[in-house]
Amino acid sequence: MFLKKAFLTVLILFFTCFSALWAGDSAVFVDLGFSPDGRTYMFGQYGVLSPSLRPWADIFIVDMASNNFVPNGRITHTQNEPIKAGQDGSGILHQLLANNSSIVNRYNINFQNQGLPLYISRDENPPLRGETIDFRDFVSGKSYKAQLVPTITGTGVNTRSQFHINLEVRQPTGQTRNYTVGTPHFTRQRIMSYNIKRVIIDSTGNSLIFVIEMRRAADNGHDIRYMVEAVRL
Repeated sequence: MFLKKAFLTVLILFFTCFSALWAGDSAVFVDLGFSPDGRTYMFGQYGVLSPSLRPWADIFIVDMASNNFVPNGRITHTQNEPIKAGQDGSGILHQLLANNSSIVNRYNINFQNQGLPLYISRDENPPLRGETIDFRDFVSGKSYKAQLVPTITGTGVNTRSQFHINLEVRQPTGQTRNYTVGTPHFTRQRIMSYNIKRVIIDSTGNSLIFVIEMRRAADNGHDIRYMVEAVRL
């Protein structure tokens, strides 16, 4: 009887996982650090494609001043063969970093210089449109308000969207400065929603990174991918 129940449990878990895979796949975000002067930032993401089970990874180096990739700063790879049992795809990310150490060194990225987290979201669901988050840097005394403003049209794989972030920075003296972070008129295909998952500031206090979770329409459900928006204060 015990073996029969155990078999049924495994069978249920198998079909549950199989259904979840068909519902889309989820990337893992990896903070890879700033350069010492805070003018460049590097991050990565990795995961397993559904339903092929092929592992993949991306690494990106961002120029803070332009909020864009440095030349050749976007590198991606997908394995031809599916993962083995117990693997999660992170090995592809490690391999990408090893194979591209020259560009990491060129931009002086320090993996240990990951900056200070100012905000971490625990909400698994995207916030309502126009919702504002508040956070503070207790080192500098600055306080921040950030409003993510999305524009989304269509549904499913026909979804088209843009977004930007309205940022207000308040000094301890009360003086404020406003920024528009992102590219409001840049259209992304199949992106259904955006969510600020994390905000990071570098050790100089001049470079701010917004980590954005994107839900991308898939044939069955949605995938999770990440991007960042950068601003020099």
